[in-house]
Amino acid sequence: MEKKRIYKSNDRKVCGVCGGLAEFFGIDPTIVRLVYAILAFTYGSGLLIYIIAAIIMDDRPDYISR
Repeated sequence: MEKKRIYKSNDRKVCGVCGGLAEFFGIDPTIVRLVYAILAFTYGSGLLIYIIAAIIMDDRPDYISR
C-alpha cells in the first residue's frame, strides 16, 4: 500500500501550500485558499503556520522551477 504524502502544488500562487493541501484532500484549491485567507485575517496566526508549512513541505518530485 502506497503512503499518501503532502507536497507543495505545482499550481502555485505563493508557495504552493494551499494547493498542496487541496490536492491531498481532493478538493478545489480555491476553497482552501479562501478558508486560509479568512482564518489568517481573523486570527492572525495563520501567517506563521503558512510560513512554517512552506519551509517544511517538500516540492512535488515532478516540480520544475520557472
